[in-house]
Amino acid sequence: MNDAARVQRTYLTLTLLNTLAASFIWGVNTLFLLDAGLDNTEAFAANAAFTLGMVLFEVPTGVVADTRGRRFSFLLGTVTLLVSTLLYWWMWQVRAPFAGWVLASVLIGLGFTFFSGATEAWLVDALADAGHTGDLETVFGRAQLVGGAAMLVGSLLGGVVAQFGDLGLPYLIRSGVLVLSTVVAWFAMHDRGFVPDRSARPLQAVRTVLDASIEQGLRKRPVRWLMLAAPFTSGVGIYVFYALQPYLLQLAGDPRAYGIAGAAAALSAGAQMVGGLLVGRIRRLFRRRTDALILGAVIGVCLLVGLGVAPNLWTALALVAVWSLTAAAITPLRQSFLNGEIPSAQRATVLSFDSLMGSAGGVVTQPALGRVADVAGYAASYLASAAIQTLAVPFLLLARRERAASDPIAPAS
Repeated sequence: MNDAARVQRTYLTLTLLNTLAASFIWGVNTLFLLDAGLDNTEAFAANAAFTLGMVLFEVPTGVVADTRGRRFSFLLGTVTLLVSTLLYWWMWQVRAPFAGWVLASVLIGLGFTFFSGATEAWLVDALADAGHTGDLETVFGRAQLVGGAAMLVGSLLGGVVAQFGDLGLPYLIRSGVLVLSTVVAWFAMHDRGFVPDRSARPLQAVRTVLDASIEQGLRKRPVRWLMLAAPFTSGVGIYVFYALQPYLLQLAGDPRAYGIAGAAAALSAGAQMVGGLLVGRIRRLFRRRTDALILGAVIGVCLLVGLGVAPNLWTALALVAVWSLTAAAITPLRQSFLNGEIPSAQRATVLSFDSLMGSAGGVVTQPALGRVADVAGYAASYLASAAIQTLAVPFLLLARRERAASDPIAPAS
């Protein structure tokens, strides 16, 4: 096995374990919160607190990755998620008050921010150090395939375990997988192609890296437009995914059919796998990456409208599959566009800032759309989601107009 292949194997293994750990609760998390005594508005406000945690900590943890090392950041993430997941389980046991769920959700958001920019930045720099000459879409596509398989298994098992055990059991399984992920990262993940600068004091390091990251992020016009589109795509996507759980059970007419919620998450995972497999074919259909992003956003809006007027469970499941496939198909192209515009020294922080923008959208949209669901129903909240996502299209058009160096798709060799 050559050096670049070893780097990819480590990245794919970590992707597998992290996605498996996360997906055990994806199919039941909203049901878990409702079972703990929260109403729709409170449940999605708790989810919004999770995204608020990501907003608050994305850049500081990205700076940790750029100044203390990507491996160090990853390990902090697994440990933080382990502690916060066990806290979630305990709070469900004691039916904790709403304020407790808000604080615990912020802590979970903190855990994920240690991963968001660090893992992808580690991969890109380590591959460059190993002499990798292929396109990044292929690597990201493989990661989507592996992540989709992990999500498929985790979400299905999470739903089945909740159905035949209880809603807290998937959280305990998740904790065990996080322990395994910590062990693998400790032994297999080492910083390559990047030397963290540990000489500066923490606040000085934050200021220095953040200033450089803003220069390479928001002040770089192609990157800026993609980041400004993120609140309207990622922010809506977070709500859409988690609202599917009670919405599909409502369409099925059985509020305790937790297996359906798990199956819906598994359906999204299967679509993600297909998107990863098709990334090579998809990139050959477009001259520019932004063309794919614009088309994907428009298709997503249409599918959300369809979900809002779906007459039955099976129609809704079919629309969920296509919606997930569309998102999976364009994600590697977006990743390649951004990474092609970001210097190595600020990569983790800029990628974290991009994630922050999506999370910021989720902070606003989740409680607002949850309130729409409480007042007018889940169907109306999906129509509102479609209207919000439409606002991303003008920013994507502006990104295409910039003609960035990373926008053209080179012919496959």
